[in-house]
Amino acid sequence: MVTEPARLGRKRDASRDAAILDAALAELAESGYAGMTTDAVAARAGVGKAAMYRRWPSKAELALDAVARLDGASIDPEAIPDTGSLRGDLRAMLTRQGDVDDERRLRVMVGLASMLADDERLAAAITGPWVDANRTIIQRAIARGEIAATTDVETMAAIIPTLVTFRVSIQRLPIPPSYVGMLLETVLLPALGVDDRQQL
Repeated sequence: MVTEPARLGRKRDASRDAAILDAALAELAESGYAGMTTDAVAARAGVGKAAMYRRWPSKAELALDAVARLDGASIDPEAIPDTGSLRGDLRAMLTRQGDVDDERRLRVMVGLASMLADDERLAAAITGPWVDANRTIIQRAIARGEIAATTDVETMAAIIPTLVTFRVSIQRLPIPPSYVGMLLETVLLPALGVDDRQQL
């Protein structure tokens, strides 16, 4: 008896993912998390709802990936600044952060504010890429002997991303490079034992 080969489902078109995530970010910015619907995202991206549900079974998962695209796309883990000094590396990171579309980030973060307290994964997606980059920079500084080997790397790496998230999502204020530079010079570097302050 001859059996027919099983039919294979249509492969997911990965090229549509970027369009869907950008549409999700636009909906978050305009309607907030509570007002965002998968129907609206699908319509904006020009895709079928079934394809979206196969990739993102829930609205929360879609929002998580969209936020990761917003923040993570600007940080290449393979190209974290390595200037030879802690201050230089962090300053270079600030320059990159200032290049991100702050107005877009602000609108999206405000839209997500109601969900932040309820989903730890979302908070991690928002701050994670910056914490990871700062962790690498601080560990390099320890290896160079710039700061103490006993430094609490995890806490120090999270200070600025956490304060920036609070400013945007709770205070609803923008994050110009001058603000993050102030945090670097008055909070993070002194806490790391580097207190010869410079103007950023």
